[in-house]
Amino acid sequence: MGGAVSVVYFSARHPVLTEPLIRKATSADLPAIVALLADDPLGSRREVISDPVDPRYRSAFAAIDSDPNQLLVVAADGGLVVGCAQITFIPGLSRTGMWRGQIESVRIAEAHRRGGLGRRMFEWAIDACRERRCGLVQLTTDKTRPDAARFYEALGFVASHEGMKLSLHC
Repeated sequence: MGGAVSVVYFSARHPVLTEPLIRKATSADLPAIVALLADDPLGSRREVISDPVDPRYRSAFAAIDSDPNQLLVVAADGGLVVGCAQITFIPGLSRTGMWRGQIESVRIAEAHRRGGLGRRMFEWAIDACRERRCGLVQLTTDKTRPDAARFYEALGFVASHEGMKLSLHC
């Protein structure tokens, strides 16, 4: 984990990345992260793009950044943030006290999709979970995103459980 990650891919449609760096996010990355989260049909309805960044995002970032069981990362191509992901390390009593890694909020900038960066970010995140001695990596995906489900299955994830959510409208 930790160091620079070189990803090189070639495509007529996609740029060549020669030095994307997957690194811990900083507060300066927050506007780009929020923009990535908002750049899809679901995110466009639930995220708030503003200048300055909505204080709720700043508060959430501070909580994530100060929690040793949270890791928010970005993929940066030069000075441009082109991807993001959040990993939560969850201790548990079940499975003899096994830790789990929860991967969420993975987004890749439109111009960098379908070129291998998403796969590389997941490989990096899974390695981070291994380093933290997690015995399981899990994620959720919205049922309206069948392409995402196929992507996760290609990475080896199995749809083994049915998830449920209760919105509290806070």
